[in-house]
Amino acid sequence: MDFKRPVEAVAPGAQGRILAVLVETSAELNLRTIARLSGVSLAHASRVLPTLVELGIVERRDVPPSALFRFVRENVAARAVSALADARRTVLRELGESAGHIEPHPVSVIVFGSFARGEADRDSDLDVVVIRPATVDEDDDCWRASVDRWLEQARRLTGNPVELLEATDEEVRRLLRSRKPLWLDVRRDGVVVHGLDLDDLRGRRSA
Repeated sequence: MDFKRPVEAVAPGAQGRILAVLVETSAELNLRTIARLSGVSLAHASRVLPTLVELGIVERRDVPPSALFRFVRENVAARAVSALADARRTVLRELGESAGHIEPHPVSVIVFGSFARGEADRDSDLDVVVIRPATVDEDDDCWRASVDRWLEQARRLTGNPVELLEATDEEVRRLLRSRKPLWLDVRRDGVVVHGLDLDDLRGRRSA
């Protein structure tokens, strides 16, 4: 999935680009502004918008000598567009919810890299760090099977390959304080979707 341009990924062409602009604002926009922001010609925008108005996804209000257009969020098709636009946040939420079913429970699950920065496209991996309790061996059958199920759920949820980095809660304190580029990325961009936050993992807060 292209999480930088999710609406255009599913609705390619001028229509998707225009919808991607309109879904991001509650304001009314005129034709010229919509064309400029979506990167389509004025003539193309003038052909696409009447169709969206007919479908009820967009509302037109005439303000002579021009017209203003607004995304209608209550429309059933517009809800699907809104869901696409919100795909990244939905993925982060659902990854956290499903991580709660890993057994034994992970100390923390962190998404980092391009997905955490909001830059992931269809060629991007989903980079995750799973922090394992120090009392659980990495070859523990229950742990491995549970993590593997979660990784498959994550792959199916996003459509992107998943890259797993695993460490124990004891190891991660040292790693997060290191100057290694990968762990600097985790520290700078990491989004915790389950468990302890980065400050707790680094040992900044008392238990």
